Amino acid sequence: MITGELKSKIDRVWDAFWSGGISNPLEVIEQVTYLLFIRRLDDIQILAEKKARVTGGEVESPVFLPGQSALRWSHFKNTSPEVMFKIIADEVFPFLRSMGDGTTYSEHMKDARFTIPTPALLSKVVDMLDGIPMADRDTNGDLYEYLLSKIASAGVNGQFRTPRHVIDLMVKMTAPQPSDEICDPACGTGGFLVSASEYVREAHSAALLDATQRQHFHHSMFHGYDFDSTMLRIGSMNMLMHGIDSPDIRYRDSLSEGAATDAEKYTLILANPPFAGSLDYESTAKDLQRTVKTKRPSCCSWHCS
Repeated sequence: MITGELKSKIDRVWDAFWSGGISNPLEVIEQVTYLLFIRRLDDIQILAEKKARVTGGEVESPVFLPGQSALRWSHFKNTSPEVMFKIIADEVFPFLRSMGDGTTYSEHMKDARFTIPTPALLSKVVDMLDGIPMADRDTNGDLYEYLLSKIASAGVNGQFRTPRHVIDLMVKMTAPQPSDEICDPACGTGGFLVSASEYVREAHSAALLDATQRQHFHHSMFHGYDFDSTMLRIGSMNMLMHGIDSPDIRYRDSLSEGAATDAEKYTLILANPPFAGSLDYESTAKDLQRTVKTKRPSCCSWHCS
């Protein structure tokens, strides 16, 4: 967990949103998520440009094309608050919504909404985020975990943030292996998947030296489903901040008939099912209905898990 100066910086970002008129924790985290994602895109481009200069070749898989330099964090952070606000609202967010690199991040960005209300607040937050070191994966993960800890313990539609120590205990008890296919059918912010990834890194670090295993770890090991688009965006970014390149985080009702075909796909299920809301009984998988008849999601979820 982050402490000291870095923690204070995040608290100041949070306070800036609060005093600037955005007090919904999910909205704050979502807007910070977008800004961190925009910053990461520029960092990726900068690394690719440095590599191209060293090798004398072309920039590989550029995020920003010629003529799009104004969309980059390193450019707009130095503009006036009014100019920055216009660039982000009118150019950067349409750019995010149109991204099509095939990752789940780009998929979830299709519905990205810019809700920071004033140029002054945006400029203040960008300055604060720019001063946060993001080169270290552990720091990035701790930073985002601290942000997520500010979500209320229980929310609408049965959303519930499981305490980290409970998540870590469940992961240690199940001891994920490098070859596992891990799924959280009600993933929310992705806490179980993040903890599982950290466990595999620590307990099986040698396995990740293998190229095939590393490809599996970053692209096909972690599967998370939810039917809250905000949670999907936050969960995807949580995985990204913890160094997972392209997890399978998708919109899905895990109790539906359509999900029944995945019954044998996963080797490990890690989940804390929702405990509120109502169940769409008509679309629920028939094998679950044969097991238990209820309109309470938690009951079916536990049987599914």
